[in-house]
Amino acid sequence: MTELAGKTAVVTGGAKGIGAATVALLKKHGARAVSLDIADGCDVTDEKAVKAAYERIGEIDLLVNNAGRATRKPATELSLEEWNQVIELNLTATFICSRLAHPYMKKRGGGAIVNLASIMGFSGGIFPNASYQASKGGVVNLTRALALEWAADNIRVNAVAPTFVRTDLTVPIFSNPEVLKIVMGHTPLGRFPEAEDIAAAILFLCSPAARCITGITLPVDSGYLAR
Repeated sequence: MTELAGKTAVVTGGAKGIGAATVALLKKHGARAVSLDIADGCDVTDEKAVKAAYERIGEIDLLVNNAGRATRKPATELSLEEWNQVIELNLTATFICSRLAHPYMKKRGGGAIVNLASIMGFSGGIFPNASYQASKGGVVNLTRALALEWAADNIRVNAVAPTFVRTDLTVPIFSNPEVLKIVMGHTPLGRFPEAEDIAAAILFLCSPAARCITGITLPVDSGYLAR
């Protein structure tokens, strides 16, 4: 029920971390998976660039909105430019990529979108990170809104909400033993998910196994939100 043969998937931020793990897993399950990443010359905050990339790809059945960034600092020290940069990539690009993918999926008779939210979309968090938390809360509700709007087109829209995962984005967390100890204190299972664990949740939500699931955000959080 996780077979994706004949499906074309687009993964934003697919060059490394969770995105790269997702590209690899989708390919393993038969999909043609294409990465859209700034490292490869595609800025997913640029509507024209995304539109041109989609035209080159030609068909889209699955979209994973994974590209994201964070600026961890107190709100009183966060500049408007830094705020805008986080919101633009984490939330606005998710909207742009989804809206532009809609006609491709509708033409194919349906599709699936999986957004990368975060436990910080449901929680005030542990550390100051206002722009990231606001953006991911927006992703959670954007997911619900698009799921309802596009259900009639047989387009399912869901999200995953990871806890701290060892990627370039979390180097400041995993490289500081004292900070890591604090985070582990909020992790009941006593282990953090790897990028491949998040990719597995994305695969499930993309696949026929989740054909009756839409509008949900699935935590992959080692128990963080259960507290």
